[in-house]
Amino acid sequence: MTEKKLGKFITVEGCEGVGKSTQIRFLKEYCEKYGVGAVFTREPGGTDIAEKIRAVILDADNKNMDALTELFLYAAARRQHTQELIIPALEAGKTVFCDRYNDSTLSYQGYARGLDKNMISVLNGWASGGAKIDLTVFIDVNPTEGFRRKGGADESDRLERESMEFHERVYRGFKEIAEKDKDRVVCIKADGTKFETHAKIVGVLKEKGVF
Repeated sequence: MTEKKLGKFITVEGCEGVGKSTQIRFLKEYCEKYGVGAVFTREPGGTDIAEKIRAVILDADNKNMDALTELFLYAAARRQHTQELIIPALEAGKTVFCDRYNDSTLSYQGYARGLDKNMISVLNGWASGGAKIDLTVFIDVNPTEGFRRKGGADESDRLERESMEFHERVYRGFKEIAEKDKDRVVCIKADGTKFETHAKIVGVLKEKGVF
């Protein structure tokens, strides 16, 4: 019996305001146009239970949330999301595009919050349940430029309301992860138009055999 081929798991990462949502929308349109069987999802969220956890995590009223509580909530949302949606889609041979995944947790809760990175890596392993990321597209825009592009922080989003120093640490985290894992992480400089950035991303996905 021939072993069923798994779909590819692609994550899209970056700081606030880099245009991830726009680029994922463009990728969805591309897949629909060219008949690519793909699933598009996000973290935290992606399923009913995980979306409810997302609402708790990002609620600006929860300003007293402990850093470990935050980490565990992200892990709980990821576990549910991965088991319910991502793994079944990959097993069905579909390409999965996810807006944020493990690298965001390491950058935000590890590099920016200062939690133990080894502990986070172990927790990410449990939460992802064996789902292996084939390629990560890191949209490289620094936080100052990102917030300028989006017109400032969303005051209803607890994470966006953090200090610029916090977001700079997140950015440095992403950059360090990309440097350490060059085989998996591709940096896309989003210094042109959104359409030029889309063309860069599609080019990388073709080069890596995703499209």
